[in-house]
Amino acid sequence: MMVMSKTREISGCGLAGVISRKKILIPGEVIIRSISHIKERGNGLGSGYAGYGIYPQFPDEYAFHIMYDHEFAKRETEEFIKKRFHVIHYEEIPTRKTSRITESPLLWRYFLRPIEPPDTPNYNEEDYVMKAVMDINSHIDGAYVFSSGKNMGAFKGVGEPDDIGEFYRIEEYQAYLWTAHTRFPTNTPGWWGGAHPFTLLDWAVVHNGEISSYGTNRRYLEMFGYKCTLRTDTEVVAYLIDLLVRRHRLPLRIAAYALASPFWKDIDRMPEKQKKLFTAIRMVYGAALLNGPFAILVSWNGGLMGLNDRIKLRPLVVATKDDRVYMASEESSIREVCPDPDRVWAPKAGDPVIALFEDFERGDQFREYQV
Repeated sequence: MMVMSKTREISGCGLAGVISRKKILIPGEVIIRSISHIKERGNGLGSGYAGYGIYPQFPDEYAFHIMYDHEFAKRETEEFIKKRFHVIHYEEIPTRKTSRITESPLLWRYFLRPIEPPDTPNYNEEDYVMKAVMDINSHIDGAYVFSSGKNMGAFKGVGEPDDIGEFYRIEEYQAYLWTAHTRFPTNTPGWWGGAHPFTLLDWAVVHNGEISSYGTNRRYLEMFGYKCTLRTDTEVVAYLIDLLVRRHRLPLRIAAYALASPFWKDIDRMPEKQKKLFTAIRMVYGAALLNGPFAILVSWNGGLMGLNDRIKLRPLVVATKDDRVYMASEESSIREVCPDPDRVWAPKAGDPVIALFEDFERGDQFREYQV
């Protein structure tokens, strides 16, 4: 994949997100303005967007966004896809050349329905799609699936957030949930696949910080069939959320506490019932604990979650206005698009803020709701 070299500046990543709980569509121009307002937190080595509800004409198909280094990778990937999926529609992702983005990988999108393998006991469609994504990303040289959910899509690359927004024509999309990111690569290369968001199925993650537990998290995930191939620490966060919530059926809040568990000294001071719960979380999911400074936004087709590390070493601000919930690295990013919010606050360390769509089916995983 295309890797860019650029003098690095002392800075930090920036993130932004907005959700309409009533699923009122939000123009892409809103999220471009919000993240571009804090683009100085990045340095042009990566930016990206994720939007939900952007493909109403294909609501039940998996939308694979794939970047290719060359035509051979495209042909090989399309042969792989045709053996495993019904291809309902495919096309080049619409882009435009900008003054600062003149080169890019080949960018295509495919709307797919899985071909259920015959005589397969305990077939799970989402596991089938997950494995296809992992196989393409790890076995086909020069191909990378960077989005694979239903009625959603990620758009990312090397550039400033306003440039990436212009390149992918984000202003032409409307979504009821947006997240965005501007990147300062801490210790990984600036390349198109390494920009945020990181996705799997409907999950998309944007992250400010550094995951120093990457090695432990990666080895843990590989036990369950995940393959970390993208040369950046944030990849493990998207896969951990998928493992804990979708596959292990943990409540979203409990999964968040596994990622940002309290310190043992704090657990020891908890009431007995809480103490037992958090002790169990740390004992069972110790390898899922994220060490290092982080603020993350996790989006999916049910809503948006914001989460800080357990010391709050990276900023995260939340605001509400009518049916909208905003989350960002800086309050100014929110006020750029919502000048007069009803409420603004900074979440506590390790305490998730969860905003669900009003029509979302609340199962055990999403029972607790905070905003």
